[in-house]
Amino acid sequence: MKYLYLIPARGGSKGIPGKNIKPLGGIPLIGHTIRTALKIADAEDVVVSTDSEDIARVSKEFGASVPFIRPEALATDTAGSRDVILHALEYMNSRGGNYDTVVLLQPTSPFRTAEDIEECIKAFEDSRNKNGEQRGAGMAVTVTEARTNPYYSAFETDQEGFLHISKGEGNYTRRQDAPKVWEFNGAVYVIDAEALKRDEISRIKRTIPVPMSADRSIDLDTPADWTRAEQKFLPPNQD
Repeated sequence: MKYLYLIPARGGSKGIPGKNIKPLGGIPLIGHTIRTALKIADAEDVVVSTDSEDIARVSKEFGASVPFIRPEALATDTAGSRDVILHALEYMNSRGGNYDTVVLLQPTSPFRTAEDIEECIKAFEDSRNKNGEQRGAGMAVTVTEARTNPYYSAFETDQEGFLHISKGEGNYTRRQDAPKVWEFNGAVYVIDAEALKRDEISRIKRTIPVPMSADRSIDLDTPADWTRAEQKFLPPNQD
């Protein structure tokens, strides 16, 4: 398997304007992801897909490759991640890349580590080696335990408007007894290229979860997320 480490970074951002190159902990946000990727990958395999010349310039300064500027059609609010990934794959492979697997690294997850990426790749490879290409994982993805559990603390309304537990019979009286439920944390996706050509990311069959701690699973989407991330860079209280 040959991995394309893809960092998607659109110029427009409504939640946090200019977030991909906004300084966090002293360096532009995207710099954190590039630095982490370069700990385990060659620079030619760490590719930033962006529509912004400013993001492209900063990405190159941190050592990533920016072999193309993303087409406008793939830089809108409605452009899907799958189309962005497939465009990058097609571009790189048309120039001899021969990539068959994508490691998607969103810059909005600055606290992932190189070890997180390596664990996700290992889970993907172990599944493929054990079960073969046709029955192995189509994707391995980092997850964190969901804050709301449909067996315990998530409710729906019935036809009469009364609440009932979303899943199961409502027999769990302690959260720790309920089955664990996971949510994607957005940090690392290791995706088989052929599986991505067939399905949307959320529908890829045989997806393996790779747990990450909640403190490294901050996904920057809102100003409140940004404030929380900044606090992690503050020195500890000396009182």
